[in-house]
Amino acid sequence: MDLEFATNALRNKVGTDSGLGATLKFDCEDEGVIVIDAKSQPNSVSNTDRDTDCTITCTLATLGELMANELSPTTAFMTGRIKVTGDIGVALKLQKVL
Repeated sequence: MDLEFATNALRNKVGTDSGLGATLKFDCEDEGVIVIDAKSQPNSVSNTDRDTDCTITCTLATLGELMANELSPTTAFMTGRIKVTGDIGVALKLQKVL
């Protein structure tokens, strides 16, 4: 999975109103970022880096596993495959979207 594919897949999952009501960033480090802006109407997904309410740091491969339901967010967090900074409540709401 590449960044463009992941961005488009998240854009489709988020839709116009994800119910998140916040901003969230997937920081895939050298591979790039994906930012979900669920404060804007309609919701938007982009690769423009900016400050967000919550940041999830992981590899693009791990993000792909999360999106394909091959890896549970809880397991990913507990095993250190993802790191969450900022409002963890936003990360918990993301489970509805993924």
